[in-house]
Amino acid sequence: MRILAVDPGSKHIGLAMSDPTGTIANPLVVLNHVARQLDATAVVELANANGTGLIVVGQSLDEDGNPTFEGRQAVRFAEALKTQTSLPVIFWDESFSTQEARAARIAMGVSRKNRQGHLDSMAATVLLQSYLDANPQK
Repeated sequence: MRILAVDPGSKHIGLAMSDPTGTIANPLVVLNHVARQLDATAVVELANANGTGLIVVGQSLDEDGNPTFEGRQAVRFAEALKTQTSLPVIFWDESFSTQEARAARIAMGVSRKNRQGHLDSMAATVLLQSYLDANPQK
C-alpha cells in the first residue's frame, strides 16, 4: 500500500510518497499554499492518482506533547482532507523534520548554494520515513 505524507506549511505543502511496499519514502512534490479547501483538493487528487491507501499529516508538538500553533493548523487541514476523501487520515509527529531534512542535504554533500530554498518535500520524506520505520507494512 502506498502512503502519502503531507507536511503542511503556511506557504508551501510538502508531499512525499512511499513505494508500493510501504517501505521507502520519496519526495513527491511541493504545492504552493492557496486556501485550505483548495490545498486539500489538490492533495486528495494526488492521493487518488497515485493509488494511496493512507494519508499521514505531519503535526508539530511542543515538549509536553501538545500541538503547537502549526500543529493546530495541521488539524484543520486534516479536517479539510477528511471532508473530501474516504481515505484514512492520521497524524504523525513532525517535530524537527525540517532540521533533519537540512542535515540530510548537508550529509549528501549538497553545496551551501544549492541548499537554499524550501525543504518541504524533503521534510515530508523525513516525516514519512519516520512513520514507515515505526509502522512496518505487513
